Amino acid sequence: MRHLSRQEARQLAVRAQLLDAARPTDLVDLVEHLTLLQIDPTAAVAPNADLVAWSRLGASYQPTDLTRALEQDRTLFELRAFIRPTSAVALHVPEETGYTATPRVQGWFEANDRFRRDVIARLRDAGPLLSRDVPDTSQVPWGSTGWTNNRNVTQMLEFLSARGEVAIAGRVGRQRLWDVPERVYPPFERLSAEAARRRRDARRLRSLGLARVKTPPMPGEPIAVGEAGVPVIVDGLDGTWRADPDALDQPFTGRTALLSPFDRLIHDRERTQDLFDFTYVMEIYKPAAQRRWGYFALPVLHHDRLVGKLDAKADRKAGIFAVAALHEDVRFTKAMRADVDAEIEALAAWLELTVKRA
Repeated sequence: MRHLSRQEARQLAVRAQLLDAARPTDLVDLVEHLTLLQIDPTAAVAPNADLVAWSRLGASYQPTDLTRALEQDRTLFELRAFIRPTSAVALHVPEETGYTATPRVQGWFEANDRFRRDVIARLRDAGPLLSRDVPDTSQVPWGSTGWTNNRNVTQMLEFLSARGEVAIAGRVGRQRLWDVPERVYPPFERLSAEAARRRRDARRLRSLGLARVKTPPMPGEPIAVGEAGVPVIVDGLDGTWRADPDALDQPFTGRTALLSPFDRLIHDRERTQDLFDFTYVMEIYKPAAQRRWGYFALPVLHHDRLVGKLDAKADRKAGIFAVAALHEDVRFTKAMRADVDAEIEALAAWLELTVKRA
């Protein structure tokens, strides 16, 4: 079985996430390779999808590029808080994660079949529409102890989108526009659940470079890759990994990058700890006095090492990119600090803000 040093494994992971020196140049090609951009409402610096795209594409990327790809060119699509390439619609629609297969959801669907048909008919006649413009004709309300309680239209739209019966056509601010799928997705041939899963696993492995054979369940996008790739051993780490064979034995030239807290390079915290010896905890929900690194600390990548966290915030009203602290996990050399400072300035310039340090 092939053995990789931990450095080789790190470089494989960094290259797979397109964070090495060979920057990509096209947004759709980027998403095609990464397989997804995660949507998250937290935007202390920038929305996650935009920040992930910027960290790869650099200053050439603008958020309007993403909007155009989603709403005009239809080269990307949104489903359940992920942006994916339209070329992969058949791999994700309908979604085969059990999201709508629970007895509770199935029972609610059966009790609200007329409501389901009303929603689809309304969108076909007048879509795209915001959820507030779709009448609630439910026979049985959706019950929950959380914010979804009695949010019947929103829940029906969510479930129908997972089943491929409606689609997200765009956004007005943060609000989604809904429509019938034939006006959003191109024609596609539906795959069997097993065929779609195998292709998703292969694409996921290509985007990660390598992944453990045994992985815990992960909400949203899985981190498991099934039998994709080839088995490898990473020296000094227990267990077997799967690696993308096409990415092995490739040259590596690194660079410095500031990452989103939701970046897929660090999404699997156990893998991040194993390969990079890097501990990261999202501190958004911690009281300020209990935070070690900051509300929206950006991991700092330097070549094939994660070396620190940047505590910073975009204050658009004041026109500044406020840097509260730069936490060094390793002692920075002068060259490292210069590279990180250059990235901070580049991020601020992209945001059209001026850096202000504490």
